Amino acid sequence: MTTMKILTEAELRRIVPLDLEAIACVEEAFHALASRAVAMPPILRLDIPEHRGEVDVKTAYVPGLDGFAIKISPGFFDNPKIGLPSTNGLMVLFSTKTGLVQAVLLDNGYLTDVRTAAAGAVAARHLSRPDASVAAIFGAGMQAKLQLEALRLVRPIREARIWARDAGKAEATAAELTVKLGFEVRAETDGKAAVGGADVIVTTTPSETPILKAEWLRPGQHVTAMGSDAEHKNEIEPAVITGADLYVADSLKQTRRLGELHHAIAAGVIGADDPFPELGEIVAGKKEGRTGRDQITVADLTGTGIQDTAIAALALARAGAAGAGTTFES
Repeated sequence: MTTMKILTEAELRRIVPLDLEAIACVEEAFHALASRAVAMPPILRLDIPEHRGEVDVKTAYVPGLDGFAIKISPGFFDNPKIGLPSTNGLMVLFSTKTGLVQAVLLDNGYLTDVRTAAAGAVAARHLSRPDASVAAIFGAGMQAKLQLEALRLVRPIREARIWARDAGKAEATAAELTVKLGFEVRAETDGKAAVGGADVIVTTTPSETPILKAEWLRPGQHVTAMGSDAEHKNEIEPAVITGADLYVADSLKQTRRLGELHHAIAAGVIGADDPFPELGEIVAGKKEGRTGRDQITVADLTGTGIQDTAIAALALARAGAAGAGTTFES
């Protein structure tokens, strides 16, 4: 007889909030990627262009963990027009010893949202100035909100600006975050104005044309670009990367193929095999992160399967401790 646990989105929201433990879980995943024999195949992606849809499948095996996750993550970016969320999906956690299903996590993309925001916090912790207090967020959707929430857990944020193509949505998101986070979050209609004086800039959009210009950046700023998780997406100008003092990838194999680095390579301003540090190498102490207050730093986050395995394992552990979920026997 085998057993399998099924967890709903509501249960997962209750037991896996965006907190310091979730950030530590993702940080450890980055560390493992740089220090263990992790098996992480390329992302499988299915595009459904007539509905602005894409489906990503990600996975990773981490030696030492009891389980590995396979995540199916659809993103249909016209959904908000019909009152539906743009992302959903689920994760399946398998035993690394037997291959049997341990759990089905019906999270509708919630765990992806949490681990993506946590990855942004890990990047900020290792690459932004420790006293960073002003944030600029490009985008006004769920990830924009969560990136700011995660950022304030690792940096003393006291002010934030929101820029989005939809000014009304930016206003609404800014008002919501001001109440929730307890500091001033204001909408900006001009991207340059949003960036001016910011210590940390996070881009969270599915944009296919650059929305962050290199000429806007000033010494000491940190940029986390996390929207470019497919070849056609492009949030920052290639000159942002060439003008930075330090560029860091979550996975160089991925960012060369589908991240912001991919566009800099395509533009001919970066070599296809130019070496750059990965965030896990910095977390593990194998490479240096920010070494000076005036450096401009850039993190290119495309999302990795190891983050999904890590957050799924955390969810199952917390479910066991909380007695959450429904157990099925077969």
